[in-house]
Amino acid sequence: MFKTLVIFGTRPEAIKLAPVVLALRRAPEIFGVRVCVTAQHRQMLDQALDAFGIAPDTDLDLMRDNQTLGALTARAIEALDRHVAQEKPALVIAQGDTTTVLCAALAAFYNRIPLAHVEAGLRTGNLEAPWPEEANRVLASRLATLHFAPTEGARQNLLKEGTPGERIFVTGNTAIDALFLALDRVKARPPEIPGLPAPLATAWDGAPVVLITGHRRESFGPGFETICQACAELAARFPRVQFVYPVHLNPNVREPVRRILGGGGSSARGNIHLLEPLPYLSFVALLERATLILTDSGGVQEEAPSLGKPVLVLRETTERPEAVAAGTAKLVGANRELIVRETARLLTEPAYYRSMSRAPGKNPFGDGHAAERIVAACRTFLEGHGPGQGRLHG
Repeated sequence: MFKTLVIFGTRPEAIKLAPVVLALRRAPEIFGVRVCVTAQHRQMLDQALDAFGIAPDTDLDLMRDNQTLGALTARAIEALDRHVAQEKPALVIAQGDTTTVLCAALAAFYNRIPLAHVEAGLRTGNLEAPWPEEANRVLASRLATLHFAPTEGARQNLLKEGTPGERIFVTGNTAIDALFLALDRVKARPPEIPGLPAPLATAWDGAPVVLITGHRRESFGPGFETICQACAELAARFPRVQFVYPVHLNPNVREPVRRILGGGGSSARGNIHLLEPLPYLSFVALLERATLILTDSGGVQEEAPSLGKPVLVLRETTERPEAVAAGTAKLVGANRELIVRETARLLTEPAYYRSMSRAPGKNPFGDGHAAERIVAACRTFLEGHGPGQGRLHG
């Protein structure tokens, strides 16, 4: 049995690593799974864990109010270095581009433990966008042993940086695995959507729904002001459309959102609904109900194609160009005129809407079996039979 330590700290990491943890646990004769969380995000992390029935073996509980990146990084490196040294795993698994994955990579490196990096190879080529995520994932790649790239494009990014091809595995994205698991549960037992008036949460009177999410640091300040102003303009222009915004807990997000779009659960205008961060299953139910999505989230860009939902990306760049190439996503940045124009087109031009919609299941990011491929590659590596040919997709 190989002790395998899975480390994560935020809600997106928990969602994307939950299918991997569950797949590892289905092979107890091979893997001794230990889950360690940094709790870089506290409340939102716990919501995601509850959705998948995963309880961490170790909770470092590192989150502090108004924490700086430097302070979090210092605490996380010290705590993870100590924890990895105590656990002595055969393999560390981490995901994505957060401060937690960077610190997990360093802790594994310091303790001479191989690191498996899930969702490896995403790049914008700009260290300022997304910030600090682009730097985190580039640095983690330099320290990783196994690279689980979600797409062929991500694999090519790694090859260009000199990563050995035999260490790269194209697996698809585990976000799609998680989405399919969640959809099964949502359909079997529709969850509540906390904060929405009951009639809206169930019937919506057939009204279009625009789902909004936003949290990227590079948009803090004027960027979020502009995004909120665009949403306010759209809500006034389309009074029948319901605009639903689960607001991230970061004060740099909450202050402009609540000041510009209204306080409380729903705005005075009546068709803007500001919610607290939703449990994952509730969010998936809302995602499935939405007509279109305005977001700066990477995960939503991955999930939406499986549901046939157009996405307007509130960023200047994306490390997920496959969605743009497939026509399901379009970059609009924090540009008020562009946000309003593109949203209005999707709401009023059926042909344009259809051009950005895709039949469910046709997703460039995967087929829902990424975790199986990741676990198979980890087993092969740990059993010492070599890393194979690096292609596990298809």
